[in-house]
Amino acid sequence: MKKNNKIQDRDEMRKEYDFRGGVRGKYAQRLLKSTNLVKIDSDILEVFPDSESINRALRSLADIIREQHKSNNS
Repeated sequence: MKKNNKIQDRDEMRKEYDFRGGVRGKYAQRLLKSTNLVKIDSDILEVFPDSESINRALRSLADIIREQHKSNNS
């Protein structure tokens, strides 16, 4: 019986939480401006397991693209 009460307590909002004066989405635009989230497919994550390795690979690719643009514009 105690276990059920713990689960029920966890699912209910605490009395001290009062969102009646809250504004939905108040900080949504700020979050979007400061965060760049990109979904990475699982096959890519097998090769690049963390953000550091992904960023390193993308910077290398960006360098190659920049060099090609310089060569084509010369």
